[in-house]
Amino acid sequence: MAKVQTTLTAKNTGDRLSPAQGIVFTAKVQGQQADIVLQPEVGYQKMLGFGGAFTESAAYTLSRMSPEKRSEIIHRYFHPVEGLAYSMGRVHIHSCDFSLGNFTYVEDNDKELATFDISHDHKWVLPLIKDAMEVRGGEFTMLASPWSPPAWMKSNGEMNNGGTLLPEYADSWARYYTKFIEAYGKEGVPIWAVSVQNEPAAVQVWDSCEYTAEQERDFVKNHLGPVMHEAGLDAVNIVIWDHNRDIMVERASVVLSDPEAAKYVWGTGIHWYGGEEFEKVGQVHELFPDKHLLFTEGCQEGGVKLGEWFTGERYGRNMIGDLNQWTEGYLDWNLVLDETGGPNHVGNLCDAPIIADTTTDEIHYNSSYYYIGHFSKYIAPGAVRIGLDSQAKGVLSTAFRNPDGSLALVLMNESDEACSVTLELSGDIAESHLPPHSIVTHVISE
Repeated sequence: MAKVQTTLTAKNTGDRLSPAQGIVFTAKVQGQQADIVLQPEVGYQKMLGFGGAFTESAAYTLSRMSPEKRSEIIHRYFHPVEGLAYSMGRVHIHSCDFSLGNFTYVEDNDKELATFDISHDHKWVLPLIKDAMEVRGGEFTMLASPWSPPAWMKSNGEMNNGGTLLPEYADSWARYYTKFIEAYGKEGVPIWAVSVQNEPAAVQVWDSCEYTAEQERDFVKNHLGPVMHEAGLDAVNIVIWDHNRDIMVERASVVLSDPEAAKYVWGTGIHWYGGEEFEKVGQVHELFPDKHLLFTEGCQEGGVKLGEWFTGERYGRNMIGDLNQWTEGYLDWNLVLDETGGPNHVGNLCDAPIIADTTTDEIHYNSSYYYIGHFSKYIAPGAVRIGLDSQAKGVLSTAFRNPDGSLALVLMNESDEACSVTLELSGDIAESHLPPHSIVTHVISE
């Protein structure tokens, strides 16, 4: 009979990724119908992993904490057993809104990039990444994303407030990515993939740059793809879109329908800010099944939300929704922010799963931290999503088969009422109890 290890997080209780009484599978009685039927013989996508963003704001905030508290936070995210087992990260190519200000790695008008220098990142960002990689051990998957080309490469002459890449700088900008990949590689931080542009359909008051779908397609096809190949970096993946789900089908289709552009593209990156239209994620998979899907950014906007429960439920709902539509990895936004929800150089304050109070040296673990852990701790890199037939009203669910053969089943109840669901696996039945506003992970092994 299967052995089950159960972990529970529930509102208005002390349960936070807490061990709970395991469920017991018993032989199915004739005619018995389960609410959720697990189908381990059916396989879907393979998981890359889970992680968050190494922004300058996160790294700077941690530098202002005591060494002990900084180490605790890194451990609580990246340790494979005692932490959330994060194995992925995202880093911005020069500045983003969660930097202390606009900056680039070159001097103005240096089209040849002779002055390219990442020493800015040596102060806070690279030390944090290296410490996280050491705590994690083993494979580490890193995505790098630009928010804006240097001001002198753009139509509006500034890094903020949108603008577009000037065509005469397209090759220089493409080579900028290769210089970054090479510089980080020399620091012992291999870059697994780059996205073309963070949020290319948004004009933001911070670092931003607009691309139409056609402009993104042509930049990949004529500049970024060929330049990366010429530099011997064809093993580094290219991710397109890196923006919201709402128009991802149209945006991905323009690029991926062009064979000359598509040959350079690993897949499509998505954010959650434009609504929870998970079916659009699945549509992109159906249209382009040989390409991949990655959640590249999401956070709770509007400053710090200490102690709130809806933030954790937002993560849980979005993670289940995207994973059930072929998404292969999940990258949270800032790993940590300070007590204000920053620093952010244009005041775009947000929340993070961990808030570090730099005035009191206290660490606050938000509900989102625990909700993410219900996935990241128990769904290992290389896990494959399995079939799951659910008739359980009001309960969200997803399930994976780990490389060690164990099954990880995540169940989530957002309602004010407790509920119970019956689970079926290989002809055996078990009952799982879900308190109000709770999330549970069952790891099932032989």
